[in-house]
Amino acid sequence: MAKYMFLFRGGNSMIDMTPNEKEEEMGKWDAWMGMLGKSGKLIDGLPLTNTGKVLSNKGNITTDGPYAEGKEIIGGFVAVQTENIDEALTLTKGCPILNADNGTVEVREVMIFK
Repeated sequence: MAKYMFLFRGGNSMIDMTPNEKEEEMGKWDAWMGMLGKSGKLIDGLPLTNTGKVLSNKGNITTDGPYAEGKEIIGGFVAVQTENIDEALTLTKGCPILNADNGTVEVREVMIFK
């Protein structure tokens, strides 16, 4: 078994949504995450805020951030455990972010150091 991270970029901003639209969007995410949980493959997953700090210059400089373009900001993550990347990719089917024109899921294997 291998561990994979799903990194979410783009998608629909809930800032401009009505309360009903937010509830509908969250319902889609709850259903998809529930499916991952029932499959026994889900390790963890959470959304991320749009704010944070960025360290640079060997950790000597701290700035507000991230300052990437909106479509490049990682909005959240999910960690799963699957047999291979093909199975991980199959689990992304139905992810609500893929319904947005600019929504992407990046699937990356977690490297194990031995």
